[in-house]
Amino acid sequence: MFQGCFTAIVTPFRGNGVKPELDEEAFARLVELQNEGGVAGIVAVGTTGESPVLSHEEHRRVVELTVEHARCSVIAGTGSNCTWEAVELSRHASDVGAEATLQVCPYYNKPSQEGLFRHFSAIAERVDIPHILYNIPGRSALEIAPETMARLKEEHSNIIGVKEASGKPESWRRIRELCGEDFLILSGNDGDTFALMREHAAKGVISVASNIIPGRMQRFVELGLRGDFAAMQEEHRLLSELFDVLFIDTNPIPIKEAMRLAGLPAGGFRLPLCETSPEKRERIRRVISKLGII
Repeated sequence: MFQGCFTAIVTPFRGNGVKPELDEEAFARLVELQNEGGVAGIVAVGTTGESPVLSHEEHRRVVELTVEHARCSVIAGTGSNCTWEAVELSRHASDVGAEATLQVCPYYNKPSQEGLFRHFSAIAERVDIPHILYNIPGRSALEIAPETMARLKEEHSNIIGVKEASGKPESWRRIRELCGEDFLILSGNDGDTFALMREHAAKGVISVASNIIPGRMQRFVELGLRGDFAAMQEEHRLLSELFDVLFIDTNPIPIKEAMRLAGLPAGGFRLPLCETSPEKRERIRRVISKLGII
């Protein structure tokens, strides 16, 4: 069920500043773009969806809107560095029809591996739907150890896999070795997707780039799922400049800039995020123009 390209969808706001309004109409249009692109699923209110600046009410509303408009699987980003908050948001996501949750490694308070095990266990025990761990040490300042993933998989049948964004091939190898072939791995970085699928049997990607090229990203992943890694490698080569340019500034700043340049209603930013520099915007423009996106 959870294989293919899953778009980490942006959250559009009506302008920039301290608290510009959520643009529900624009969001529905962005979900429809994903429907038309044939992606396997949408990940709502993740990092790319600027979840840290949403109120709980807004967070729930974005999940509801995604479930309402999507014609594909919906994974709700309901993780937190506060266990009870993650449980409450996960219960809501399950109640409104999300098919799985994405559980980020708790950030800032930096628990031990035992604390991580108890945190994710508490969520899995209280909310029955599948949960996907999110390993992103660059944001959380902490890695979910492969050994901890293996413990969680052994103890909880609804902890089904990981969005792997460590960028460390040795970690990828250990996850597969310790967690087995039936443990879902989804790439957490567009640029790692080819290597993770070819070398470690990953089943797809939770993608930033698919906000702007959903159909192409789904086809890219399907090449790997079919085992056509020669064709996938060539497509990776063609897309690598886009993958790189979408991270020349803090995500989701570059993807929103790219989407606006392409005429898509990505909206503005809530502080502390803000627009990128003119020089970086021009670099983004050159890359998406070269790919025929604008």
